[in-house]
Amino acid sequence: MQRALELARLGVGAVAPNPMVGCVIVHNNRITGEGWHRQFGGPHAEVNAINSVKDKSLLSKSTLYVTLEPCNHFGKTPPCTGLILEHKIPEVVIAAPDPNPLVAGKGIKKLRDAGVQVTTNVLLEEAMELNRRFFVFHQQERAYVILKYAQTTDGFIAKDIAKVSKDEYLRDKQISGAAAQKLVHKWRTEEDAILIGSATVANDNPRLNARLWSGKNPVRVLIDDTGAMAGNAHVLDGSQATLIFTTLKNYPAVHGAEVIVLGKQQFAAQLLHQLFERKIMSVIVEGGKQTLQTFIDENVWDEARIFTSPKTYLSGIVAPSLKGEVIEKKQTGEDWFTLIKNTVV
Repeated sequence: MQRALELARLGVGAVAPNPMVGCVIVHNNRITGEGWHRQFGGPHAEVNAINSVKDKSLLSKSTLYVTLEPCNHFGKTPPCTGLILEHKIPEVVIAAPDPNPLVAGKGIKKLRDAGVQVTTNVLLEEAMELNRRFFVFHQQERAYVILKYAQTTDGFIAKDIAKVSKDEYLRDKQISGAAAQKLVHKWRTEEDAILIGSATVANDNPRLNARLWSGKNPVRVLIDDTGAMAGNAHVLDGSQATLIFTTLKNYPAVHGAEVIVLGKQQFAAQLLHQLFERKIMSVIVEGGKQTLQTFIDENVWDEARIFTSPKTYLSGIVAPSLKGEVIEKKQTGEDWFTLIKNTVV
């Protein structure tokens, strides 16, 4: 199963809103086939693993290891349970049940009803951690939230543009170093969306793409209650799908973006459910203090990725205060990286 999990990770950033799944087929303690879900809409891991077995006659005497319950419904591909039964594979070992209501135990039941020996919950925690976005997506009907920000060693995430010149603000706005910036662009290729607020658009005019790393660009998500999003902003250049969320009922039409009006109560929760409805499984929140605080106050965040730079500002916008479990702390280039998990979601 460890090998199956390793294979599953190869699908990162390419399969959402499907889960990352790996599969290994074993005959007489020897791996005879391997596969993983490579691309959304493409063959599932079980299909690729079965197809990789050269001698198909061995399948009827083999064990299939898979990181997530095989599907039992027709989607973009036929059900994997049917293929397993077609090849008379007698034993299936599953890491985690599938939380998708379309599957949710039905795959396991079909296999057992057909006489297949099914073992479940093998390396369950590792499998659920691998597909934590998928589990949150289906169990809470919202996008998985990653808070990301950089702070100075004295605890500031930006200079206060109301108290310094625009030139000084722009000169010092980049807190993290080159290694951290490249890593962030890699993360952008692995998640479905990236979110900022209107103040960040106005002050920084970011592109929110993954130009420093090869891979797909995320959907751009903007929060704006000003109704005055600059037409020349990079985020409205039409190069990526862009959503604008607002509480303004008469928000003007914006070229290159879809506008979604929400209520003021539980704004972040509403936004995340709207992303769920659009099959956006994960979002990196890279906004300023107010935007980050919106998700923190509503307690709709799952992990925080924080870079701490050796730079000092002495004054400015104070970094958010988070309560959670520190999972990892390591040096990344000239910065320290800290990963915090929300333990009270």
